Amino acid sequence: MELRDHRFLITGGCSLIGSHLAETLLEAGAAGVVLFDNYSLGSPATVAHLVSDRRVRLVRGDVLQLAEVLEALEGAAGVFATAAFLTLPLAQNPWVGLDVNVRGLHTVLEACRWRGVKKVVFSSSVAVYGNALAGVVREDTPFQGAGLQPAAALYATSKLIGEHLCGLYQERHGLDSVVLRYSTVYGERQHYRGVNALYLVEAYDRIRRGERPVIPGDGREVHDYVYVGDVARANLLAMRSDLSGERFTIATGVATSLTEIVRLLLRLTGSDLTPEYRSDPGRVRSAGSTELKFSREKAAALLDWSPQVSIEEGVRRLIAWREASAAGAAAVAHPGA
Repeated sequence: MELRDHRFLITGGCSLIGSHLAETLLEAGAAGVVLFDNYSLGSPATVAHLVSDRRVRLVRGDVLQLAEVLEALEGAAGVFATAAFLTLPLAQNPWVGLDVNVRGLHTVLEACRWRGVKKVVFSSSVAVYGNALAGVVREDTPFQGAGLQPAAALYATSKLIGEHLCGLYQERHGLDSVVLRYSTVYGERQHYRGVNALYLVEAYDRIRRGERPVIPGDGREVHDYVYVGDVARANLLAMRSDLSGERFTIATGVATSLTEIVRLLLRLTGSDLTPEYRSDPGRVRSAGSTELKFSREKAAALLDWSPQVSIEEGVRRLIAWREASAAGAAAVAHPGA
């Protein structure tokens, strides 16, 4: 599907991914972008820089309310289904989280069917692989739930259900869909809800306060950090393609340890603080390992997607955004100072 001159709806439009996705759509020449969000986790402030564009419409609505989704979908050719409860908020409110992740997506798909939407790109997660972290993880790697914390397992299975709902609507109603399984997404406008990306901003905040950054455990736990701009580009490539019924891992294929993240933050902030290693048995975590290798071969072959922003450059951009935001807040609090 061509993006230019078409209209699109983004559920969870005020999120980290939703805001970057909207920017990328506008740059690609989309005729209209509806940012659909109930503000329970996202905030209109995240997209304040976009609403002056006449092509952007900010709609406060709930994915659990079919009438609201139907109204927002009028004239839309495609939908980016990014609205979801991540692991941390789902752990705090599991019933609502599961309702949003499962029934909310079903409501969106049903509305798409009635509105004649051509295609849905669904934001899934590498959580669907569970603890299947040995060797190279590919799209056909099965879910392994043994050893997962309950909250992580609930989040993972809610995403698996979402993927199969997309498949069911394609099978029964001809609604095209592509599933994108993200690794740890980070970048400007980073929130405090991603169980793994959260560590980036927590460690940065401690460093800026002059406090020693805390590294959980022995620091050898690794994650695959993918920059949000690269994720947004993957969404556009998926919508543009003629593909349907496919699932892609959107990751860098590079494992970065918690110790490496802290060292990078210390270097980029010019800090000489010494990290503190500390175990936290009560910490909510997703699958963790000292080895991790996601294959991005399928995304490269079929979507022509590969990450363009390194972890160092991405963290540099995140820090610049945080510092600019802090300076802006200080200027508002102390005008004329």
